[in-house]
Amino acid sequence: MTLSVVIPLFNEEESVTPLVSQLLASLRPLQEPFELVLVDDGSSDGTARMLETLSQQTPELVAVLLRRNYGQTAAMAAGFDASGGDEIVTLDGDLQNDPADIPLMVSKLREGYDLVSGWRHQRQDAAVSRLLPSLIANRLIARVTGVRLHDYGCSLKAYRREVLTDMNLYGELHRFLPALAFIEGARITEVKVNHHARQFGRSKYGIDRTFRVLMDLLTVWFMKRFLTRPMHVFGFWGLLALGGGGAMAAALIIEKLLGHDIGNRPLLTLCVLLVLTGVQLFCFGLLAELMMRTYHESQGRPIYRIRTTLRGQPAPALCQGAG
Repeated sequence: MTLSVVIPLFNEEESVTPLVSQLLASLRPLQEPFELVLVDDGSSDGTARMLETLSQQTPELVAVLLRRNYGQTAAMAAGFDASGGDEIVTLDGDLQNDPADIPLMVSKLREGYDLVSGWRHQRQDAAVSRLLPSLIANRLIARVTGVRLHDYGCSLKAYRREVLTDMNLYGELHRFLPALAFIEGARITEVKVNHHARQFGRSKYGIDRTFRVLMDLLTVWFMKRFLTRPMHVFGFWGLLALGGGGAMAAALIIEKLLGHDIGNRPLLTLCVLLVLTGVQLFCFGLLAELMMRTYHESQGRPIYRIRTTLRGQPAPALCQGAG
């Protein structure tokens, strides 16, 4: 299998049939082996029933039906695990992403990139509830992660399988896949893609996801900066708190020896608080170091990624002429 198209679905009964038709119209002319991996994320409408019908009519279709609604990240992970292609393309199932852009994404990926992200440069969404929060989020994520993309929220992306194999998805980290891939050393680019107005149903996203995005962004930032050296962040602040608390304690001891009463001093409370906080942070750092080592060693995961290995060729033997 060369190409796998992974699409998570949740209550997209009306969109499934035209989506599959558009995908087949875009991919069959390529004359390359491909599969459509459609994941029903516990839909409460007739999405699962539609997938069962389509799977009997479409040889390229692989339908994955989850037991309940786990969320988009879990649905994408299930699709990745069920797919068999060396190259994987993801997109939404609401017909807003254009399947006709898939050949462009794959072609760009084959230029030597590990991940190609779509950029909805003419996005067809509500300005206040979708475009403005997305603009702010994209700039914030790009600044924090160091991956300069215009549109993190675009689900239309193309990946090499080895990039996804190196990543485990939890929570709602699917929107940060470029940042996670960048941590693994992936080569990333983006291309402009089409975007259509929603035809059926309503959006599953609202302004309430802003908080979740911020929490996940903090997680990605920590992974990028301190995944293999957590003691550097916990230990630094722990030693800083211990140092401040120790200095205050020394000053208070001197005052006590000079006969001053320090029992009612607010400085004493602050001193104790800093010392306790410093000890806790330092212990957190040690525990995080142990967990990090267990994480890598138990799974046999190296802390580095090799793109390729070049080996020198032995010099050709010199022919000696007859003397």
